[in-house]
Amino acid sequence: MQIKSVEFVKSVADKNYLVSEYNEVAFVGRSNVGKSSLINFITGRKKLAKTSGTPGKTKLINYFLVNNNFLLVDLPGYGYAEVSKDLKTNWADFLEEYLRTSKNLKCVYLLLDIRRTPTTQDEQMLKFLYFNRISTKVVVTKTDTLSRVQVFNQLNIICSKLGLTRKDVIITSSQDKEGHKELMESIEHFVSNQVDNNESTQNAN
Repeated sequence: MQIKSVEFVKSVADKNYLVSEYNEVAFVGRSNVGKSSLINFITGRKKLAKTSGTPGKTKLINYFLVNNNFLLVDLPGYGYAEVSKDLKTNWADFLEEYLRTSKNLKCVYLLLDIRRTPTTQDEQMLKFLYFNRISTKVVVTKTDTLSRVQVFNQLNIICSKLGLTRKDVIITSSQDKEGHKELMESIEHFVSNQVDNNESTQNAN
């Protein structure tokens, strides 16, 4: 897939989610996982998604129309320690309701930092997606920060922790331009076909 046009559509700060006829793919992950950088990388737009040195800054669901064909949905980051318990709860409710209720959501890309062992919140997010039979792909980011041997070792740790195989994971680097083709082929698969939401990286057991 070649991205020819990207248009910002709407930001949502409450449960007034966008309703449209377009298929959706969504990106989610812990705060500071590199989600904005990855979105800018795959769309070829340097400032489409706003990057920040302050984790937890993004509190909105942002919708972008791609190629006048599908919506790319940038979801709020989770897991930032320096916010109140009530705010964390509100974010979780906000996020989970979107994931459960979006009629056109075809796939969620769960982002993980290659340098980090998946957290309890990462595991809970993956289980939530499986439980709700939402098609899911795991994407690891920032592979340019490690050697190839370290990347291989970290992938083994991540896969073991989450019960995945190597083929379940897309490895990416927005700096080295790694993973672009594989990720775009995956997105094209989900937005161009009538994909059953039971399709995911593994069974929801």
